[in-house]
Amino acid sequence: MPIPTVAFQGERGAFSEEAAYKLLGRRIRILPEDSFAATFEAVVSGKARYCLVPIENTLAGSVYENYDLLLENKLHIIAEVNLRVVHNLMAFRETTLANLRQVYSHPVALAQCSRFFARHPQVEKIPFYDTAGSVKMLAERSRGAGRGAAAIASRTAAAVYRARILKTHLEDHHENFTRFLLLSKDARVRPAANKVSVVFSTRNVPGALFKCLSVFALRDIDLTKLESRPLRGRPWEYFFYLDFKGHVREERSKNALAHLGEIANLLRVLGCYKSAAR
Repeated sequence: MPIPTVAFQGERGAFSEEAAYKLLGRRIRILPEDSFAATFEAVVSGKARYCLVPIENTLAGSVYENYDLLLENKLHIIAEVNLRVVHNLMAFRETTLANLRQVYSHPVALAQCSRFFARHPQVEKIPFYDTAGSVKMLAERSRGAGRGAAAIASRTAAAVYRARILKTHLEDHHENFTRFLLLSKDARVRPAANKVSVVFSTRNVPGALFKCLSVFALRDIDLTKLESRPLRGRPWEYFFYLDFKGHVREERSKNALAHLGEIANLLRVLGCYKSAAR
């Protein structure tokens, strides 16, 4: 079998790369992209077979841009993976905890390590466009004036750029997980699939959303997530993204989706796949 190429947003060593290895193993080619839009486009254009994108974090919440891109691109969710986010402090050459003065990372990562910075008030937090990108930047300047500067990123980033890990588990909360979706141009539904993702819109009338959700309640189908996003060009109207437990070939799931299709203005099944282990 040919080795698949997996696109993700960020530099080499990003948490998305770590999640790709966790889900698919090491026999993959990885394709870093500058933006989430470019990550989707890599699959649409055929440059990559899959893309792996974060959709929600247990602390920071949903990644709204990727919800919008799910609707804009005709890709299918074929798998998901939950990654435990471990923030590691890493540096090069002569930088140690004793002479540490600056720490670079993505603003979300910096915010998730507030206790570390409270214990080290002399250390300046410097926001950077990407966690792994901050390590890459320090690696490129390590031959120059890099003393006293470090980055917060994944263990994979430390391996890619050969950085020394000064301290691990900087995150304030250990219950820090990111859920990633694996997307493909081709729909693939396996017998073991037990989760369905859909997007729908309704008329802006009283009780419309209640009627849509009731098609699942009437059949004792468990909803695991509901997210709303603005319907562009239609102020105060929304798309609703919904995940539920089931399989598209099960009788009750088929009946619920058929019923929802009769009520909703728009209904699209985004994927049927196996739920990631919690």
